[in-house]
Amino acid sequence: MSRVERVLVTGAAGFVGAAVTRQLIAEGRQVAVLLRTPGVPRRLAQMMDSLHLVRGDLKRLDLVESQLRDFAPEGVVHLAWDGVKGADRNGPMQADNIAASIALYRLSEALTCRAFVGLGSQAEYGPAPGKLDEQAATRPTTVYGAAKLATGLVLERSAAATGRPFVWLRLFSSYGCDDDPSWLLQYLTRTLLAGQRPSVTAAEQRWDYIHVDDVASAVVAALDRGGRGIFNLGSGQAHPLRDVISQLRDLIDPSLDIGFGDLPYRPDQVMHLQADITALQAATGWHPTVGLHEGLAQLVAWHRAQPVAT
Repeated sequence: MSRVERVLVTGAAGFVGAAVTRQLIAEGRQVAVLLRTPGVPRRLAQMMDSLHLVRGDLKRLDLVESQLRDFAPEGVVHLAWDGVKGADRNGPMQADNIAASIALYRLSEALTCRAFVGLGSQAEYGPAPGKLDEQAATRPTTVYGAAKLATGLVLERSAAATGRPFVWLRLFSSYGCDDDPSWLLQYLTRTLLAGQRPSVTAAEQRWDYIHVDDVASAVVAALDRGGRGIFNLGSGQAHPLRDVISQLRDLIDPSLDIGFGDLPYRPDQVMHLQADITALQAATGWHPTVGLHEGLAQLVAWHRAQPVAT
């Protein structure tokens, strides 16, 4: 399949979305982004002159369909999703996400797009020991995970019935610069740079961390290769969380104390999270290139460069 040159991206203002959009623009592609809020999103500020803006809501595609037809995308990268953390993971908006995703896929069919890539989640599996391939049991513990699972399965079956393209990437733990400040590695970096003692669990978990730039390159590879299926997207490695935290601390100041065991595990705590990425690599030729130490060093450097709040 030839390179997809005209791409519609939903969720472009988000952490992963901005990284995907940045790569597409850097490669000289034409990119339309669907934005429901006015103004200039922070993560897209340096790219705005290169983007085709469509102002509207994913839940009301009928109001922007004519603009999307005018842009005539060859492919869609669907990354938008409401309610990705906290209590919202069990909120009513999750059902709306399913309906909006199905409507977007149907529109992509009407526009005869030759590629559609949607972003799933490790939450579709729920707690599970060991390395997970795509045939592993799916037992989501949140409505968010169930909604992602339902969306991926409905769209995959729809694509199989019509012969249309569809790729669903179940993303494991992404990280990198300018991520949501409430996520663990962001919290740790800020706290340690301030010379303070972060409070964490005993950190006996083993987690699969993948750098956001590797996530972006995987999404773009899936977009260009076309095809149909559900694939895991991670680094393929399960790093002991205590080692990850200690490595991050050592990049800042090895003498700093870490509050291991200050916090209890959650009742649904995942203790081993690792993606088998064999299928995705075989289908696309993609492989991760940013090592954990390199990614953590980038994260620390980015935080050091941020202006100090006054």
